[in-house]
Amino acid sequence: MTRGTGRDGSPGAPRSVDVARVAGVSQKTVSRVFNDEPYVSVDVRRRVLDAAEQLGYRRNNAARALASGRTRSIGVVTLGTALYGPASLLMGVERVVRDTGYALRVVNTMEGDPAGLAGAVDSLLDQGVDGIVISEPIDEDGGAGELSVPVDVPVLVLGAPQPFAASTVLFGGRGADRMARAAVEHLLDLGHPTVHHLAGPQRWYAAKDRLEGWRAALAAHDRTEPPVIQGDWSAASGYAAGRELAADPEVTAVFAANDDMAIGLIRALTEAGRSVPEDVSVVGFDDIPVAAYVTPPLTTVRQPFDTVAQEGLKRLVHAIENPQAEALPASAPPVDLIVRASTQPPPPRTPPGRRRHSASRSRGEASGLPLPEKGPSTHH
Repeated sequence: MTRGTGRDGSPGAPRSVDVARVAGVSQKTVSRVFNDEPYVSVDVRRRVLDAAEQLGYRRNNAARALASGRTRSIGVVTLGTALYGPASLLMGVERVVRDTGYALRVVNTMEGDPAGLAGAVDSLLDQGVDGIVISEPIDEDGGAGELSVPVDVPVLVLGAPQPFAASTVLFGGRGADRMARAAVEHLLDLGHPTVHHLAGPQRWYAAKDRLEGWRAALAAHDRTEPPVIQGDWSAASGYAAGRELAADPEVTAVFAANDDMAIGLIRALTEAGRSVPEDVSVVGFDDIPVAAYVTPPLTTVRQPFDTVAQEGLKRLVHAIENPQAEALPASAPPVDLIVRASTQPPPPRTPPGRRRHSASRSRGEASGLPLPEKGPSTHH
């Protein structure tokens, strides 16, 4: 692709004068074409549009109107969801963008829309943003490849692979696998022979990373890898998984990919007479506000949303304001395991032929609590 030149002759983003030169018309004619004004012949319009496509020229109305060539705005592409992780990260980004003096423009995508990311980026570029933050946690195209959207502004990608080619691509928010590994190693260090995993939906990059962290921890300690149970991030899916796991007396530890599923899991285990943590230890992920107040208080991994947003936006703004400078280095997010009352060493092994009665089971039977229904798990 042919590129334009800056005022000093150095390579830069193509300008309307470059389009005029390639199309063999005046700059005023280029303006008329992009303003969709009358009195422009079909042939001239076609030549201008072909030249613009050849150069990768994108009209940037607001930026061209400023002497600085920038709008001082940052666009964010994020999944339209109330889930704690994406919503908390968006709030962190919003706070940091305000502090930098840039305006924020947000475009939400919808789960199940493969074209949503390309459309959102295209919309932000049409608004003339100086940089883009991609906080898109879902692999909508199944890893089919990069998008065909030409992007000529710096891009910060949070917690996901590179979605498209751009002049400057920065990454942040990685390290969920390290955090998951810390959660699993906590359980192994307590003496559990292995750790079961309640995973999130595998179209989500976060769920994939946490699954990989779980596997890495078990492999490093040469432990058996139990079958994975997949939930959908909801407490209801955690409850269904808990009913299934409660039926296996060998289960002593579970790492859930988020706190909501962990809370549902604990409810099902308790109803089935498997006490947490006396019979089964449970670790979640996120440290949602209620995690410290459930029964028992949940051991979990706290996500550093504000730290990720602060460092990422600092690097993005640096790239916007210093386009010729090297990118600022990224640092690994901290691992913050919050140990509460939902984990402890495993119960003593029961000799063959003898059935161990947990304290919770004895209390449940004594109080007349109903036993769990038999049959297949039910997703709510």
